[in-house]
Amino acid sequence: MKYYKKIVGENLYLSPLDAENEELHAKWAEWMNDEAVGGNYGGHQNLATISSAKKTVEGLRGYHFSIVLLAGDVLIGHVSIHDIDNLNRNAFLGVFIGDKENRNKGYGAEAIHLVLNYGFKTLNLNNIMLSVHADNAGAIACYQRVGFREAGRRREWIFKDGKYIDKLYMDLLAREFAK
Repeated sequence: MKYYKKIVGENLYLSPLDAENEELHAKWAEWMNDEAVGGNYGGHQNLATISSAKKTVEGLRGYHFSIVLLAGDVLIGHVSIHDIDNLNRNAFLGVFIGDKENRNKGYGAEAIHLVLNYGFKTLNLNNIMLSVHADNAGAIACYQRVGFREAGRRREWIFKDGKYIDKLYMDLLAREFAK
């Protein structure tokens, strides 16, 4: 599959999500069936298929990108800025590294930094927020490394593996990102 180098970093690039990309549909289904990814998106109880992944991808709104390694053009994940409020200049960020072999290598932080730069400088956003399960320590540490801080918490919001988990909200302002 051909990817487009819209936003290029040191190790990876962000390619606009192509709803017709069959490789993406297959990978998305695989990743959503992986507890490490799907479990943190609230879909761990669902079974993802290629056709359901295609419907999901086709329904996405906002700025969605495939995360692709520069070395070999390998698709490893997804990052997005979505739920954009143009009046108040805020939005949500979503990200995952679906490819198990490429987790914990700093690619998530690099992809987040690239999309934040796009959001703050190109889209002229002021506040970008995300949500994360409170038990996802690796993701929280990644978000803190790129500058996010906790903005709120929904207590016992998610029922997972027989227990309730808090949902954290973290945000970053344009002026904080510029430092």
